Amino acid sequence: MAAAAALARLAAAFLLLATQVACEYGMVHVVSETGGPRGKDYCILYNPQWAHLPHDLSKASLLQLRDWTASVLCSPPDLPTKGFSNQIPLVARGNCTFYEKVRLAQGGGARGLLIVSKETLVPPGGNKTQYEEIGIPVALLSYKDMLDIFKNFGRAVRAALYAPNEPMLDYNMVIIFVMAVGTVALGGYWAGSRDVKKRYMKHKRDDGPEKQEDEAVDVTPVMICVFVVMCCSMLVLLYYFYDQLVYVIIGIFCLSSSTGLYSCLAPLVQRLPFGRCRVPDNSLPYFHKRPRVSMLLLALLCLAVSVVWGIFRNEDQWAWVLQDALGVAFCLYMLKTIRLPTFKACTLLLLVLFVYDVFFVFITPFLTKSGNSIMVEVATGPSDSATHEKLPMVLKVPRLNASPLALCDRPFSLLGFGDILVPGLLVAYCHRFDIQVQSSRVYFVACTVGSQPLSLRSLLLSSRFFRTRAYGIGLLVTFMALALMQRGQPALLYLVPCTLITSCALALWRRELGMFWTGSGFAKDLPQSPWAPSSADSPQPRKDSDTGLSQPPPGFSERHDGNAAVGLASGQWPPCRGTRLSTQPPDSSSERCFH
Repeated sequence: MAAAAALARLAAAFLLLATQVACEYGMVHVVSETGGPRGKDYCILYNPQWAHLPHDLSKASLLQLRDWTASVLCSPPDLPTKGFSNQIPLVARGNCTFYEKVRLAQGGGARGLLIVSKETLVPPGGNKTQYEEIGIPVALLSYKDMLDIFKNFGRAVRAALYAPNEPMLDYNMVIIFVMAVGTVALGGYWAGSRDVKKRYMKHKRDDGPEKQEDEAVDVTPVMICVFVVMCCSMLVLLYYFYDQLVYVIIGIFCLSSSTGLYSCLAPLVQRLPFGRCRVPDNSLPYFHKRPRVSMLLLALLCLAVSVVWGIFRNEDQWAWVLQDALGVAFCLYMLKTIRLPTFKACTLLLLVLFVYDVFFVFITPFLTKSGNSIMVEVATGPSDSATHEKLPMVLKVPRLNASPLALCDRPFSLLGFGDILVPGLLVAYCHRFDIQVQSSRVYFVACTVGSQPLSLRSLLLSSRFFRTRAYGIGLLVTFMALALMQRGQPALLYLVPCTLITSCALALWRRELGMFWTGSGFAKDLPQSPWAPSSADSPQPRKDSDTGLSQPPPGFSERHDGNAAVGLASGQWPPCRGTRLSTQPPDSSSERCFH
């Protein structure tokens, strides 16, 4: 019985595949017969098995569009007295098959047929015999677009049906690539530089404003497992309760992105020469710390930007710019705040999310009734959503090429925040490790796009990997897979191997895999000294009169604001000349450097 049931399911699946209807997106170009406004394109869904549409508008016939939507065109009495000679009739959907409608229209002299639908557009299907009988194109047009046509162009209009070729890649991919790689590189560099400054301020025992910065959160394996379980649960809940939960996600995005924007702009505002006055003494929460007026104004500005986006988030013309700016700020803030202490933690996080991404993109279509990917359905918004809201946790750029896909299905190209944050955490770890072993950012360069090496020795060590811009190459491979398969791709499928393999191979080649894997020497956030002895025979530090522990390292400048000193780190400790930092713990007053 079980075998028979399995065979029945297999036969049903084969029958479903055999009867699938071919469908493509096309365009109907509408112009006014009275010479009114400029022509406009509208989306149509057609079946090329009825009749093919020309790819070039100049080769398409411009015919009179006749409104016959009062009829469903299911029987000969529904035809007008003089027929549809050299016209494209608009008829209502329903009451009979697509074949019956198009057969009557063709018999009445129509050169094409547009079926107006108030429901979701579906491809007009038929069988092989019906396809051979019909010689005119038939397509579905949404009821909303029909109303827009008659509103803008009146009743006397002409239309041409055509289907331009889809470009393999849209130019907006260049914008997404620059934003993603730039965010990963800047976030990783900022995270490493922040660690340098924090270590110096900790060793200096300064209680100034820099000590009040948010502490980085070290991610543990337990936290990774809990995070992945939460991601899976939230994605499934969004799939089944999208219309209810989407507003919760939008609210969370507004709050978190405004916080991220404040965190990114605060260091710049603090350096401005004006707005240094503080709030008067008071007993109000937070305000009793007497924050600067300029920082309060910045907080209001960041909150206002997120509120403006929240109100006008569905304005396709310009709201995507605000969403991308807030999204980049949010990603930078997360990369600065969340820290993976070891390469082992990086590997665990990336591999688990690699499986998560592949499962919800490629496996879930076999588990859902609709046959759609849960990940793609949630990211782009369900087609049957009553709210028509989209999740904001993506970078989005409108398509720059004029194509039916841009007009009908997906007017924006998307890249999820996870495809930036997950590899970005590895890039941040690589930069911190570079600083620890004084490798002139070799790991940082190998894992993403970085700056030129600083010395000949560094150049020789990193020459093989300088062009291996792992994250950028992984993103390019993702774009190529998207172009070849013409379906949504799990970017982590390509980004995780590129970044992990490159980082691991570099550590293995430099014989530092053990240190790189465990984060030896800096996972415990050891204090670093800005000096190093010139030889092993004289390990004692110089006196405070020469170089004291309170003296900042080169490239570290100080400025005074009232009675508080604010340190600005350049992002790298001075290397020991001709040496490499030992992984042994320091003695009571110094760290040793060995030749």
